[in-house]
Amino acid sequence: MAASDLPELDATIHGPIRLAIFSILTGADEAEFTYLRDRIGTTDGNLSVHLSKLEQAGFVKVQRQFVGRKPCSVYRLTERGRRAFGEYVRNLKALLNL
Repeated sequence: MAASDLPELDATIHGPIRLAIFSILTGADEAEFTYLRDRIGTTDGNLSVHLSKLEQAGFVKVQRQFVGRKPCSVYRLTERGRRAFGEYVRNLKALLNL
């Protein structure tokens, strides 16, 4: 099999932190920024950069609100993000079964 015939893994999803974000959001309707940060074990800045890239790609949607006087950002996968992750998983399985 030629390298050009191999299934492609979406680079936007493939990074460890982004893959962790997708894994969490696939199993939940939504998650707060602090929950994602604590589960993944990354810094606020690092997580923010990755979430911004996923938002720009149309894979996640953010709802910003205030709870009391504290800002609260809630993230969820878009339909486009769910489809992209499904394709990513299918392609990864295909690569593993070569």
